[in-house]
Amino acid sequence: MTSFHDTSSVPPTECREIPQAPGQEKGVLALLAMDPATYMPQAVTFGVSDDFFYIPAHQVLWRLFLSRYNSNQPLDIISITQALDDMHQLDAVGGSAGLADLYTFTTTGAFFEHYLQVLKDKALLRSIIDIATKSMTQAFDNPDEVAELLDSVETHIFQIRDRAKDNKDGQSLSVLVREAVSNFEQFIASKGQIQGLSTGFDQLDRKSNGLKPGDMFVIAARPSMGKTSFLLNIIEHISLNEKKPTLLFSCEMPAVQIVERLLFARSGVRRGEIVRRGTLTQLEMQHFKRAVGELGEAQLVIDDTASISINELRAKARRVMRDMGGLAAIGVDYLQLMRSTSRQAANSREREVAEISAGLKALAKELKVPVVVLAQLNRGPETRTGNSVGVPRMSDLRESGSIEQDADMIGLLYRSDYYAEDEDQRQQLAGQASLHLAKNRNGPTGDIPLHFEAELMRFSTREPSPSTKQ
Repeated sequence: MTSFHDTSSVPPTECREIPQAPGQEKGVLALLAMDPATYMPQAVTFGVSDDFFYIPAHQVLWRLFLSRYNSNQPLDIISITQALDDMHQLDAVGGSAGLADLYTFTTTGAFFEHYLQVLKDKALLRSIIDIATKSMTQAFDNPDEVAELLDSVETHIFQIRDRAKDNKDGQSLSVLVREAVSNFEQFIASKGQIQGLSTGFDQLDRKSNGLKPGDMFVIAARPSMGKTSFLLNIIEHISLNEKKPTLLFSCEMPAVQIVERLLFARSGVRRGEIVRRGTLTQLEMQHFKRAVGELGEAQLVIDDTASISINELRAKARRVMRDMGGLAAIGVDYLQLMRSTSRQAANSREREVAEISAGLKALAKELKVPVVVLAQLNRGPETRTGNSVGVPRMSDLRESGSIEQDADMIGLLYRSDYYAEDEDQRQQLAGQASLHLAKNRNGPTGDIPLHFEAELMRFSTREPSPSTKQ
């Protein structure tokens, strides 16, 4: 009987043949040698790399063929023999006899793409075996940071999956230029329409051209400025108006409270009025029921794990994306309530925040979705005087400058009435808010005037007042 901890029944990988296709490897190299002008561009576009070839001699020849092709040098047998001899690698490919066997190998170009796909599949299988073997070894070593090991394993598996889906490795510059030109043509044809994901705020969309896959958008503010409401307004627009799958991590507020906020904001029913009257009017009930129906059908997942680690967040995001068949956006409320479990971050809060920030940006790139992250500012705005009192700056980002470095966009949220000197000024400025787009990697910066309705927890765009200094 085999016990749970008995590994004697596990077949050692060294006793089994590693996935490989020597014939197809030879066929690909033979066709490249025969007609490099025709077949090398196909191989490069397909994403062929060293690890497509299992046999070391074939790896040597692929590297040499690619190098000489890129340098406009011939790939005939005489030139290749001399080049390998000069590199002291002629024996590594079987000598002159080995080269002659390759150059006289009989195949047809009709099979070239099939050969490439076979080599890719074998390379993927070898990658799976490699990461599984390394992971098993690391697991047997009983590492202290198990969560970090799990995240590393998942990251490598997702990288293998990405390689299986697309062939971006080794793309030539001409391919990338064509893609860039195509994007530019689409931008011209759109006649001013945004190309990314809409946030629901027109002025923000125009400045940012929408939220792009792989971007990290940081919305930073002092407490009580309404940053959670602003994030929920964006999430509501994407999941309910755009009807796209969305994931929200709420580190501070329970999921049920998030849903309550969404219901009141969506229905337009004012919580204060209900508390005052103790009941809903018939019209309010209709609006509320409609909001319940819309929210119930939304593809929105809310995770309210408190003090979630960056590794756990990334693992959950991957699983949700897999289960939902894709994600349009991820929201995080908020960065400083997360934690990192790495040993390096244990004694440095700045290092911990830097790891969390870098991890969120890496997640955006890995899953190819925009990640909208809330962040807390330090007390810098309160220390300013005159017209600058309460006005945030990027330097106020709390505990780490790495957030500023990692983010593609940074919006600083500010409510004018919060810092009013007296009641008259507070009434005059009531509801006035501003999102200062302080960083925008792919567009202009500047102020976005907003109006905040506290009872509905809803922001909306407004026309700036010439007499009001934002």
